[in-house]
Amino acid sequence: MIEYQMVLICLAAVIAETIDSGLGMMYGTILSPLLIMCGYSPSDVIPAILFSQAIGGLIATLGHHRHGNADFRFMSDDFKIGAAIYLLGVVAVFMGAGLAMRIPKEWLQLYIGILVSIMGLIVICRHNFHFSWKKVMAIGFLSAFNKSLSGGGYGPLVSSGLIIAGTKGKNSIATCDFAEAPICVTAFFVWAWMKNKYPDLNMLWALTIGSMVGGWIGPWGLSRIKTDGIVTTLVGWLALGVGITCAFGIVKP
Repeated sequence: MIEYQMVLICLAAVIAETIDSGLGMMYGTILSPLLIMCGYSPSDVIPAILFSQAIGGLIATLGHHRHGNADFRFMSDDFKIGAAIYLLGVVAVFMGAGLAMRIPKEWLQLYIGILVSIMGLIVICRHNFHFSWKKVMAIGFLSAFNKSLSGGGYGPLVSSGLIIAGTKGKNSIATCDFAEAPICVTAFFVWAWMKNKYPDLNMLWALTIGSMVGGWIGPWGLSRIKTDGIVTTLVGWLALGVGITCAFGIVKP
């Protein structure tokens, strides 16, 4: 029975990471409620998602660079944006993990849902954004803060936020994966340290293997979309959908 459950979890992770690495969000949104409904505790689910998404994000980063969705050569524009988001996010991870112990989960979910919805609406309504490092830094801090609060909310905020900050759709999705991998590793160890508990190893490896497979598929699928405007529109509508369903408590971000 355990082996059967792990196969299903692995397949779910493949699907979730394929969508996440292809459109910049949905990994935690799909897997968090699914695993909790299967009887796993949130204290097992959140760190397992963080760790597996870190590995999947690393694979996806290599795939995005290989397929030309972004350029992650050292000191390229995409590299510098991703590095800035990560460095600011490290501080936010520690702050968010501490607050997560004190704030009711319902409030966190409502807050993240409203924020993601607003970001999605902005992306949908406007398509001519001017690049700003201030916007990039704000997105990096806020998204990692939310990630450590609930285990989710990172992808929708970074993908839509970087578009608002002036980057192209494909670059924003790829840079999200680039920055998310080390952020998730940091958040995983901070969470484990503060909870003094590590997730179930069977679930952890099932998720990790699935995310690695999905991390290869998603960037290839994104590279098949020729028009960046289509990518931007998809990110905006997906962020709006995630935000609304999260705010009403239907899914976790």
